[in-house]
Amino acid sequence: MMFCIFVASFYFFNIIVRNAKTDSEVLVLSDVIRAMEKPSTVVATLCWQTSKKVDFYNAVTSIDRSRAATARFDDMKHAKKDYGQDQHMLFVADLKCPNISAYFDKKKEEQYFRSPFRWILISSSENDEIVPNEIAYIDLLPDSEVIVLRQIEADTYDLHFIYKISPNSDWRTQFYGSWNLEQRFVKTNQQLVESTALQRLDLLGFEMSICYVLTDNDSINHLTDEVNDHIDTITKVNFPTTNHLLDFLNASRKYIFAETWGYRVNGSWNGMTGYLLREEVEIGGSPMFFTSERISVVDYIASPTPTRSKFVFQQPKLSYENNLFLLSFRTSVWYSSTGLIFLLLLALFAVAIWEWKKNSHHIYRKQDSGILRANFVDVIILIFGAICQQGSPVELKGSLGRVVMLILFLALMFLYTSYSANIVALLQSSSSQIRTLDDLLHSRLKFGVHDTVFNRYYFSTATEPVRKAIYEKKVAPPGTTPRFMSMEEGVKKMRKGLFAFHMETGVGYKFVGKYFNEGEKCGLREIQYLQVIDPWLAVRKNTPYREMFKIGMKRIQEHGLQARENRLLYEKRPKCSGRESNFVSVSMVDCYPALLILSYGSLVSLTLLIFEFIYHKRETIIHKLKHSNTHSHSM
Repeated sequence: MMFCIFVASFYFFNIIVRNAKTDSEVLVLSDVIRAMEKPSTVVATLCWQTSKKVDFYNAVTSIDRSRAATARFDDMKHAKKDYGQDQHMLFVADLKCPNISAYFDKKKEEQYFRSPFRWILISSSENDEIVPNEIAYIDLLPDSEVIVLRQIEADTYDLHFIYKISPNSDWRTQFYGSWNLEQRFVKTNQQLVESTALQRLDLLGFEMSICYVLTDNDSINHLTDEVNDHIDTITKVNFPTTNHLLDFLNASRKYIFAETWGYRVNGSWNGMTGYLLREEVEIGGSPMFFTSERISVVDYIASPTPTRSKFVFQQPKLSYENNLFLLSFRTSVWYSSTGLIFLLLLALFAVAIWEWKKNSHHIYRKQDSGILRANFVDVIILIFGAICQQGSPVELKGSLGRVVMLILFLALMFLYTSYSANIVALLQSSSSQIRTLDDLLHSRLKFGVHDTVFNRYYFSTATEPVRKAIYEKKVAPPGTTPRFMSMEEGVKKMRKGLFAFHMETGVGYKFVGKYFNEGEKCGLREIQYLQVIDPWLAVRKNTPYREMFKIGMKRIQEHGLQARENRLLYEKRPKCSGRESNFVSVSMVDCYPALLILSYGSLVSLTLLIFEFIYHKRETIIHKLKHSNTHSHSM
């Protein structure tokens, strides 16, 4: 009888202990999820009884709705599912479940053991190791967020983060906190409130592979000494920066050099992009352009160097795009001046007729060649001479005529003075009509492009009509050598004028400062050709160190280290000073319209002279024939 009572008591004691254990697991999970202070969509893989799962579901969904949206149970069929927003996903797995390793294998293939997914693993009570054997073969790298929940004793648990710095490194653990029935969950390490990347910035000397682009083999000897800093400048300015980044992360480095940034050729990527795509390097040390093709194969983290490649040219003289002799007055002024001259013409002709009628009895007036005749052609010739400031050999003698003549010459003198002053001002002005690529294409400027790998690629593969036309008509016309040239040669040609040079502005302006006079810097204009933004640093896709790289680059920029390197090797657009001292001499282009009028006038005058000569000969011959006929008849 006593034995039966002992067995029954022992049985009921085990039931009570088991129920207490079950309750504590549910409570610790709900407390830890609440302590994360993040919206969580819980996906649980638990080999529990149905009643315990119901308790777990109720405990999780009773948390503040702003932090826990829902909970669901994974059926372990290993089918990839749409769980919702990645940053909300929290997986809970019981390591005592059968075939849990196969479940982990599937989740590893689907890349759920990386940021931003979170995991809580319920370890078995018999396991004394912090890193359970069921998960030990999976590489949980620094971007993973995996918590191991271990039972130390009844109603007492501790929690650890586990991860590896690299696939071949040892496991590292971070104590997260402990839980018991009295105090519930207590975060022992308050630093773990920060992001996972901030907690794991120390890479303990892990060797990080980094790739740089060098288009000149000699650049490898001058990455830090500022020798030939106009060659491979984008690499030289970021070489110290990336070294600062790896020092910040306490990582050693392995350098790899490529000849190009990387482009898709025959379905595969070459250059630095190829290294990143094949996961041979973690980060590209030479910033590259942000393009739609590359964004699918690499990740971008920061834009350290604000420089772009553009067409830079001196604004051509105004006479290259306009006729200065028509541009001096506005259209309304031209119409008003023409109307004034026409009114003066009519007034002068009317006064001339009135004076001739009034003084018709004076015979001497007909013999005086200095008096203006009442002839419309003579009046027009007088007006034309007055417009050209040449004066006139004839005039009106009366008081009214003299007043009209005074008004005529005075008005035309002011017009001539204003016109001449505007011509002089316009001769010193620059044209502002070249504002777009289309204007540049149809201008009279010659073209040149800095000889770099990316310029040759982007110019030759352009498909947009205007850009394609620029390459085919201006840069590489059929039958000629493409006009790719060195930076120094291009800037020197740009200084001579009527030449647009496509260059990296941060580097090119150093040569502008070297070769240009102060006044010549005022007329520089930029037009962007490449349809890209500033170059960005790239890292391989899904690298576990991406957030660390971002944090490190932000720190470097905030501390001014990046700005220092940029100022050493890059030049800003030169400021305009000394514009007044920049004298522009008059060229044949400025005088072209006047010379054209003079040439046409000379041709017209010669033509009239020939016609007059022919007419005179004809009249002479006709007169001789008439005279001979008259003489023969008289005989």
